[in-house]
Amino acid sequence: MVSASAPIDKQVLDFFKVCFCCPVVEGYGLTETSGGASISWPEDPLSGHVGGPLPCCKWRVRDVPEMQYTVNDKPYPRGELQMKGSTVFSGYFKRPDKTAEAFDSEGWFCTGDVVMVYPNGSVRIIDRSKNIFKLS
Repeated sequence: MVSASAPIDKQVLDFFKVCFCCPVVEGYGLTETSGGASISWPEDPLSGHVGGPLPCCKWRVRDVPEMQYTVNDKPYPRGELQMKGSTVFSGYFKRPDKTAEAFDSEGWFCTGDVVMVYPNGSVRIIDRSKNIFKLS
């Protein structure tokens, strides 16, 4: 089973794994990344993260000092997830202003999602750096 489009509570995910007696994986992606950008492994016994990057994209994490998230945080680095790759969009249709806001000076797409990076490269989404209204 696959869960995506919104974070699922770790306890609910663990319940589904036991209840349905099958692997339940969690994916992550955005419209701007043509859908999926990561997925957790079916064999991973830990819940609460969305896995690491798929081969189609590169990830990096940038500091968000105004929210006190840095790549030097211990025990796990934290910051805004940025992406590059063949599946990342090139810009918003007829909106160069919004396109300029979406990318940094090096061409990395700024997702607005704040993540915590585990030692195995998987990430857990912990916050938003862009203030937008979304339904849960």
